[in-house]
Amino acid sequence: MAGIGEIIGSVLIVLGAFFYVVGAIGIYRMPDVFTRMHAAGISDTAGAGLLIAGMVCLAGISLVTVKLVIILVVILVTSPIATHALAQAALHAGLEPILASKKVLIGPGAHAEPARTHKTAKAAPKKAAKPSAKKRRSQS
Repeated sequence: MAGIGEIIGSVLIVLGAFFYVVGAIGIYRMPDVFTRMHAAGISDTAGAGLLIAGMVCLAGISLVTVKLVIILVVILVTSPIATHALAQAALHAGLEPILASKKVLIGPGAHAEPARTHKTAKAAPKKAAKPSAKKRRSQS
């Protein structure tokens, strides 16, 4: 019969694999680079964290556990930093996130309108105001 540590470790490993699968689906379905980075960053941090926690439960108390904890700390610190740096580089390169108010097609090959910001928005030409009915009567 399996011990409690083995059961908990197995459940954590399955949950970690689930996070990776959901993250892969998110990367596939998201429309732009920023939402894809979010899906990848969350699945990477949560998936790896749960997988390594499961391995720690399976390994028991040993030198392997210490090494796994060090790897877990490195992943938990560096993954969000790398995602943030990548997002800043994308912004610096001129990519803009798609805003929620724009209609977006989801899936591979989706083409969405680029988001309009104060830099790219063009002012609409002003139309001459039509005189109201009172003004037209008084002018006649």
